[in-house]
Amino acid sequence: MKTYHVDENGYYGQFGGAYIPEMLYPNVEELRQQYLKLTAEPSFKEEFNKLLKDYVGRPTPLYFAKRLSEKYNTKIYLKREDLCHTGAHKVNNTIGQILLAKRLGKNRIIAETGAGQHGVATATVCALMGIKCVVYMGAIDIQRQAPNVARMKMLGAEVRPATSGSKTLKDATNEAIRDWINNPVDTHYIIGSAIGPHPYPDMVSRFQSVISEEIKSQLLEHEGRENPDHVIACVGGGSNAAGAFYHFVDTPGVNIIAVEAAGEGIHSGKSAATTVLGKEGIIHGCKTLLMQSNDGQITEPHSISAGLDYPGIGPMHAHLCKSGRAEFFSITDEDAMQGGLQLCQLEGIIPAIESSHALAVLDHKKFGSDEIVVLNLSGRGDKDLNTYINYFNL
Repeated sequence: MKTYHVDENGYYGQFGGAYIPEMLYPNVEELRQQYLKLTAEPSFKEEFNKLLKDYVGRPTPLYFAKRLSEKYNTKIYLKREDLCHTGAHKVNNTIGQILLAKRLGKNRIIAETGAGQHGVATATVCALMGIKCVVYMGAIDIQRQAPNVARMKMLGAEVRPATSGSKTLKDATNEAIRDWINNPVDTHYIIGSAIGPHPYPDMVSRFQSVISEEIKSQLLEHEGRENPDHVIACVGGGSNAAGAFYHFVDTPGVNIIAVEAAGEGIHSGKSAATTVLGKEGIIHGCKTLLMQSNDGQITEPHSISAGLDYPGIGPMHAHLCKSGRAEFFSITDEDAMQGGLQLCQLEGIIPAIESSHALAVLDHKKFGSDEIVVLNLSGRGDKDLNTYINYFNL
């Protein structure tokens, strides 16, 4: 049977793999050999599920957005990942990885973060487990996401600025990888996105797959059927999308819609529309679609949303794009901001600007009046209030 999930060699079609320096081989190989076995153990599953329920607050609601549905003349459900502890889906993965790290005997955690949500989620689980935590964050992101930086420090994490390159997510990831090379024995790197060398894209997707697992059972309750007609999520590296799509990618009747950031316009030179502008290349340990110059230098991405400001996408999404399984939209800063404001005023929910990109698709695609559309609301907008305030002169 054809599958869009990872194969035994760590590839999604032609994308994926593990392209790593020799120094990292033992770490990545240890993970590859152990992650499926450890996560399948009854004691792991029990601890993971208990923390998701009692600590994260799962299941998150599947909310029928009545006023939004009336406006677009279709049935729109919002998967409320913004209601997770810490304010985004990121914590599903950090809990899974911290439990894995403990079982592998690691006593130090490093992470990278863009918008700060993954950094907060990592600092949160490290505080929960009493493990030392270092978070790398681009110097520019530290300025534009100050509340999240404060939260990480309150949770006991050390936040280290990345001051090279564009001083954003890509550069924070580079710094984290350097750290891991220097501290291979005691340190586990909690990657926050569906990116990186195999097994990370698959491992992160599996921990996030609880999102689509819940959508199926909740939709059955609401509508008497497990599968929506369309499932929509924003994509940077793509962990929330991987989770929302996971249990639907091999179901032909479900249309998958992935939304990336077009910044100031796809061809403006200030964009993160990887599926349109990207070519096959290698970034942070995997082969995927990547924005790059003719001589292979990574080009700087731009998005008003720090979480989508990345020059590549995860290999699963690259495969969904190139195989034609998913429909991709590139949404500008302006359309995203308007999409976010509309949700505030129609449903009383302030979304993260990442999620606002997914919401903006409603103005770009017509859905049938009897169709069911599930949109993954990946995070809440507290972290983006300053951006909203400045953009709309509030």
